Amino acid sequence: MEPPRPTVGALLVDTSRSNRVGEFRGVAGLYWSLRPIGGGREWEVDPRHVRPALPIEQLRARTARANARSRGEVL
Repeated sequence: MEPPRPTVGALLVDTSRSNRVGEFRGVAGLYWSLRPIGGGREWEVDPRHVRPALPIEQLRARTARANARSRGEVL
């Protein structure tokens, strides 16, 4: 059974890729599409390997994005 679909922009953790944090972008067939929080290439993941990001994981991801923006790496 597929877990409930999150809202676009929700921060999720891909447990099949070393707990990589990504932003939910939508559904691609049987998979969910996630994008790195600081920008970059989207990837697809089986919804069974996704969980909501913990508050500390969300903070780390947002801090990394803010740092990347300050360096001009992302808009």
